[in-house]
Amino acid sequence: MAAAASPPLTAERLGPALPTAWLGRSIEWLPVTDSTMRVAAARGAAGAAHGTAVIADEQRAGRGRLGRSFHSPPGANLYVSLLLRPTPPGGLAPTLVLAAGVAVAESVARWLGDDGRVDLKWPNDVRIDGKKTSGILVELASAGSRPAFAVLGIGVNLNVDPATFPADFRERATSLSAARGALVDRTAFTARLFGTLEDVLDLHAHQGFPGIRPRFEHWFRMTGSRVRVEEPGGRTLDGEVAGVDGDGALRLRDAGGREHRVVAGEVTLASEGAPALASGGAP
Repeated sequence: MAAAASPPLTAERLGPALPTAWLGRSIEWLPVTDSTMRVAAARGAAGAAHGTAVIADEQRAGRGRLGRSFHSPPGANLYVSLLLRPTPPGGLAPTLVLAAGVAVAESVARWLGDDGRVDLKWPNDVRIDGKKTSGILVELASAGSRPAFAVLGIGVNLNVDPATFPADFRERATSLSAARGALVDRTAFTARLFGTLEDVLDLHAHQGFPGIRPRFEHWFRMTGSRVRVEEPGGRTLDGEVAGVDGDGALRLRDAGGREHRVVAGEVTLASEGAPALASGGAP
């Protein structure tokens, strides 16, 4: 299905449709920008309110995790960064991306009409039929020695044609419209997502990850899967996913039966080309 531009997500169009109390009550819409994450961080540093949303119709330098770029064609998808202040206490910040993933997964599945086709790939991908349709990023800003605010970035492929993705990404990504065989009303989708996200973020703020864990585990289907993890420090781990800890860390069991906690890293499932477990396990 070819990408189709839809009306922009301006404050005038999106605001009246929002069911939220605080999320998105201030909206800045940009026809094009380098990165909504950068703009939202700048607005946060200037004192913008909790829940401020920066939405772009096109990004020229959208950012993903680990310094990667995020494919952001014009007029078809959702590119939004949300200002959250005060940032969650230190113990909650690492699971903020998991909380956001729950809200996106629930919203995508509701629109698709099928829970079974949607899952969460730790830590920040929402997938349909095993293909990425959304990426989530959290960045913290500090004031002196204390966190001042968090910026939560969410990109969702809504009406883009997967055939237009970069060649190295084409087989691993999809869009909601391609999966359901019909175009998506971006305003209606975004309004519903914001409502679900506000509910999840409020629950996360009051109860931490335990409060959203049952909803997270509904979408987390990696337990038992064989994966390779490349950690930021350069270590590579091969193993079987044993679950997720209460602080959001991925639990990985190597071929020797030893369990490792992964706080951050790039995860490749065996189905995506990760090698079989090494007989000696991970170092």
